[in-house]
Amino acid sequence: MSTRVRWLGHSCLLFESDGRHVLVDPFLTGNPKAADSADTVPADLILISHGHGDHIGDAVAIAKRTGAPVVANYEIGEWLKEPGQGLTDVHGMQHGGGRLFEGIARVKLTVAFHGSVLPDGTYGGNPCGFLITFPDGTKVYDAADTALFSDMRLIGEEGIDLAILPIGDYYTMGPDDALRAVTMIAPKSVLPIHFNTFDAIAQDGKAWADRVRRETQAEPVELEPGQWFDIPRRPG
Repeated sequence: MSTRVRWLGHSCLLFESDGRHVLVDPFLTGNPKAADSADTVPADLILISHGHGDHIGDAVAIAKRTGAPVVANYEIGEWLKEPGQGLTDVHGMQHGGGRLFEGIARVKLTVAFHGSVLPDGTYGGNPCGFLITFPDGTKVYDAADTALFSDMRLIGEEGIDLAILPIGDYYTMGPDDALRAVTMIAPKSVLPIHFNTFDAIAQDGKAWADRVRRETQAEPVELEPGQWFDIPRRPG
């Protein structure tokens, strides 16, 4: 079975590869678009891009229920180990660093331009995106919450099968900058996230997908929250 991704609404993503699950930014409780719950979503590995409540979400509760290790930046990693959160299997990494989680995926932290403060007001360090390489070789770049930046072109040199980009504007890239990001990354497919959850980030996802088809070589992925997509591999 190929690696596949399920959009759970907002920026929450569930990847399945070789029977293992990688859960990203698990904001489910309080998410009006959530397509799963913290009580049922599977996880063998949890990734947190930054400290905002709409991304760290239910990570602590899910990690305690499933026993999944958690990957975040160093500052969030230390916060997760404090008594108030009480996690122990935490990997507080730094940008540019990666780690192989045997049988699940290799995860590398990428730069992201955004803010990061934890729900209790604690400084959450620098936000990040993720370059995820699955056991079958599928490469996914989840930009998470970010502005456009020119080094996306370097990330694209990795040979990205699926790019995941915010298009909501206001807090992140909007549709125009996200389209420029597609051009720089040159992925085989692209999935938009972080839009239509709240009024401030309302966007026409279909209109953006049409522009991707017309103006780039990538194939847009149009999902409703809860739907799956089998990630096609690039040739070679």
